[in-house]
Amino acid sequence: MALKRINKELTDLGRGVPLGAQQSCAMACNGGLLRGMLYSRDPPSSCSAGPVGEDLFHWQATIMGPSDSPYSGGVFFLAIHFPTDYPFKPPKVNFTTRIYHPNINSNGSICLDILRDQWSPALTISKVLLSICSMLTDPNPDDPLVPEIAHVYKTDRPRYEATAREWTRKYAV
Repeated sequence: MALKRINKELTDLGRGVPLGAQQSCAMACNGGLLRGMLYSRDPPSSCSAGPVGEDLFHWQATIMGPSDSPYSGGVFFLAIHFPTDYPFKPPKVNFTTRIYHPNINSNGSICLDILRDQWSPALTISKVLLSICSMLTDPNPDDPLVPEIAHVYKTDRPRYEATAREWTRKYAV
């Protein structure tokens, strides 16, 4: 079941996403379309994903930092591991590029409800990447993975944004 679903998502990503999802991703990722990297010579402008080698259970995703965020200009890589019981269990998604964010820790783990208790088999990797893009623009400091960064976000937004821009330049450019 997992392999069939992963193949379907890969095919859907390769074709592009439906218009409504394109518009949503354009809003969250500033004009980008969510497309698969496989068989694509031109990298998509904001989000992409595809298998690493021949292993369909291990993907790499790329997210371009949204222009209306301190991550603008950054290229962030993520690892995606699909469990054998996908889509009934969520994929494991983590950043491999360092990022300063209250919902992402130093190991790249992401605190996002749809990757935990709010997962539904109706969700796709496209929707997960869209949610992560949205989280870069609009962090959730009330459910932080890194409380210290959440505190800075809540109490000193200019310092938070300056540090996030600095980390983006240092690790994601």
